[in-house]
Amino acid sequence: MRQEDPVATAVPAHIAAMRRAIGLAARGLGSTSPNPVVGCVVLDAAGRTVGEGWHQRAGGPHAEIHALRAAGEAARGGTALVTLEPCDHTGRTGPCSQALIEAGVARVVYAVADPNPDASGGAATLRAAGIDAEGGLLAAEAARGNEVWLTTLARRRPFVVWKYASSLDGRIAAADGTSRWITSAESRADVHRLRAEADAVVAGSGTLRADDPHLAARGLDGVTQPLRVVVDTAATVKPGARVLDAAARTLIAVAQDTATAHLDGLAETVRLPRAAAGPGLDIPSLLTALYDRGVRSVLLEGGPTLAGAFVAAGAVDKVVGYLAPVLLGAGPAALADAGITTITQALRLDVTETVRIGPDLRITAYPHAEEN
Repeated sequence: MRQEDPVATAVPAHIAAMRRAIGLAARGLGSTSPNPVVGCVVLDAAGRTVGEGWHQRAGGPHAEIHALRAAGEAARGGTALVTLEPCDHTGRTGPCSQALIEAGVARVVYAVADPNPDASGGAATLRAAGIDAEGGLLAAEAARGNEVWLTTLARRRPFVVWKYASSLDGRIAAADGTSRWITSAESRADVHRLRAEADAVVAGSGTLRADDPHLAARGLDGVTQPLRVVVDTAATVKPGARVLDAAARTLIAVAQDTATAHLDGLAETVRLPRAAAGPGLDIPSLLTALYDRGVRSVLLEGGPTLAGAFVAAGAVDKVVGYLAPVLLGAGPAALADAGITTITQALRLDVTETVRIGPDLRITAYPHAEEN
């Protein structure tokens, strides 16, 4: 039997509503972890939008509940379009499949099937109740919006975004070490958005010594501050460092044999094995420690050495580069040794977006599918 394209067979109103649901889902970035981001749009029997909602915070009502509440009786006989298959289990909230049945909708169209065995099965429950349930509409777009949650389910480690800012010739600082500011104020503001969407922001001890970064998200209202993580093998961070203030929680990752008495009362520490090859800590162990603490998304802001270690470990899922229209000619490059010695070992990337941010260019890319 020929498999039909769910987009080709969908009515335009459903495609528009699903695209709207994907946009709504993105509003939950940074506040739903460890849950997925989900959006929902409810159309009445005539195809008019009567309810919208998104999952706003972990433990709160799911997207479908918000949308059904907004729709009220107008949902009866209508269609619910949701970015993720409605859940079929009772956790901190009840099953969305049952809420849709009780609302009397005639059809449910979802983008991505739920791969979580603890929550999947909603579509089957809906069909058993006589509701037409269909999946796959704009699945790729919706999956991209839920890339953090889907990756952590599959790999049991946080999703890692490596962010860097450089000159057009790839330098993150001048020859004398000065680096403030290569990129514009607009780009720096955009980085705070990335921080606000992440569960943790990670930097290395070299970055702390060079820049004394704060690593908290600033200039945004209602932000859940990410965990600030310093990869500091020898515990060189000094009292008074900006990363140790009260703006957000801080975790210092050190080697197992490192003394940390000077950090008592200043920050939590975690002891990790050293890397098997080269300096620093074992990156998979670091990611496991963060995952065990509930971290599902990481914004890597470390310098070239730490970035190289993450790339060498195959632990970079997304790259966001801010390129400023300046040339420096000398100074450190954005990426240090990443275990790549010849062109055939290069980590190939697929560019998915290029955007002007003030005078700068923001490039978003993912490791080529064959590299994953």
